[in-house]
Amino acid sequence: MTLPAMLFLLFFNYFPMAGIIIAFKNFNLSNGIFASPWMHPLYENFRYFFTSDNWVRVTRNTILLNLLFIFVGTCVNVGLAILFNEIKSMWFKRTAQSLTLLPYFISWIVVGVFAYNLLNYEHGMVSELIAKFGAEKVDWYARPEAWPVLILIIFVWKSVGYNSIIYLATLTGIDHTLYESARIDGATKLQQIRYITIPLLRPTIVVLTLLAIGHIMNSDFGMFYSLVGDSAQLYPTVDVIDTFVFRSLKGSGDMGMSAAANFYQSVLAFVLVYFSNRVARKYESGSALF
Repeated sequence: MTLPAMLFLLFFNYFPMAGIIIAFKNFNLSNGIFASPWMHPLYENFRYFFTSDNWVRVTRNTILLNLLFIFVGTCVNVGLAILFNEIKSMWFKRTAQSLTLLPYFISWIVVGVFAYNLLNYEHGMVSELIAKFGAEKVDWYARPEAWPVLILIIFVWKSVGYNSIIYLATLTGIDHTLYESARIDGATKLQQIRYITIPLLRPTIVVLTLLAIGHIMNSDFGMFYSLVGDSAQLYPTVDVIDTFVFRSLKGSGDMGMSAAANFYQSVLAFVLVYFSNRVARKYESGSALF
């Protein structure tokens, strides 16, 4: 029964890794990947990326924004799962879960349109609301310092319902006699959460955090490009490697340079996962991935 999944991984995850050699070749479509000539020197495709200031900016933004998503997202996901677990009314619980899960299925393109209609300077709902209270309108698309928070809010709103499901599944598997014993001993609800729920959730939190770190260098391109697009004023704080590579490929058509940036992205992601897993093995050995 695992054969279809193994074949899927083999064909769509492992075989395409051969294309990594594009980063070291003067790639042209007519010759294909393997017949294209090698670059001289081999690191030539990396020169464009590393000789500009862009690589520092996009690397910093990619890591910091994804760390922010992981930290805040995990806290909100765990908190929501605990709240759902405490709801006694099944009707209200299912309704609330459905409402929080619904945004996950909305396309990022649609979310980007919603965000623009909320935040644009002239007719945005937020700007109009600010103006009604007598304050000056804010041009959000000219305020790069505000966008890490704005993107974080939109990311959490869209993903929290789906990402909390795994934590909720873990909570439903906790032995209820533990809580009964705690209540007999006089533990409050907060004490039960602190000394029973959180410790039993810790292995799941560690595993999901490690998996998230594995994707820390691969930002959600759909989210960033739908929300930011080609707004150059916002690049200082929200331009990430994926959007940089896309713009470079769209502008120059240089597959080798784009592959070099992605190769750098993959190596850095591997290093982060390796050392994060070592830390997890040291402090929570049962939750390490390898």
